Amino acid sequence: MNSRKKLIAGNWKMNKTSADGVALVNDIVAAVGKQADVDVVVCPPFTAVESVGRALEGSEVKLGAQNMHFEASGAFTGEVSAPMLRAIFATHVILGHSERRTLFGETDELVNKKVLAALKNQLKPIFCVGETLGERESGATLKVVQTQVERGLEGVNKDQAASIVVAYEPVWAIGTGKVATTEQAQEVHAYIRGLLTKLFGDAIAQKVRILYGGSMKPANAPELLAQKDIDGGLIGGASLEARSFVELVNAAVAAK
Repeated sequence: MNSRKKLIAGNWKMNKTSADGVALVNDIVAAVGKQADVDVVVCPPFTAVESVGRALEGSEVKLGAQNMHFEASGAFTGEVSAPMLRAIFATHVILGHSERRTLFGETDELVNKKVLAALKNQLKPIFCVGETLGERESGATLKVVQTQVERGLEGVNKDQAASIVVAYEPVWAIGTGKVATTEQAQEVHAYIRGLLTKLFGDAIAQKVRILYGGSMKPANAPELLAQKDIDGGLIGGASLEARSFVELVNAAVAAK
């Protein structure tokens, strides 16, 4: 059994007002806010980060953001920087999410700049990689993931690497009706761990948590979380309702 603590992170995407977010985390904190067996992170939209952060005070649940700019400040209308997130006590930030890559044109090079900026500001990146349906069907999955990992983590040193969280999200398994099997998920997670070993050495690679981001739900979580290299989940839809999110946290506790 590995010694990595499981992590369940909720990505709320463009959902929840500030008041809605506070109500949701109040329910989450009441249910799992005192347990420390599994790390729990919630990532609200920017408008709710500060109020949700206040609601989390005194609990074990950590605060994350869904994106950030790589510069510390400047003429970047509509953007938010790492120092701004740290100032309201965020500890994590999702970077390179498939929606950022596909809908907003984020490249590996841009994601890399964000990863380096987050680490410089003591923010833990939840660094996302994954292939599209076309890439999966053409047999390019591992090559795509390799490129994203190597380019996205360029310039990261061994000391920094241990604080990175990697999230594997098979884009083709999100909202398409197609489902990644447990074996498919574990295969890619193991491959990512092998890439991390090449980049940073085995000792560091064994510390990095690799999350599954392909529609993890209470029904499939126990089987996924039992896999050797699946260390938790980056949760979308199931994170928007306290009961399902808490069930996933409890599944991770049971699997640790």
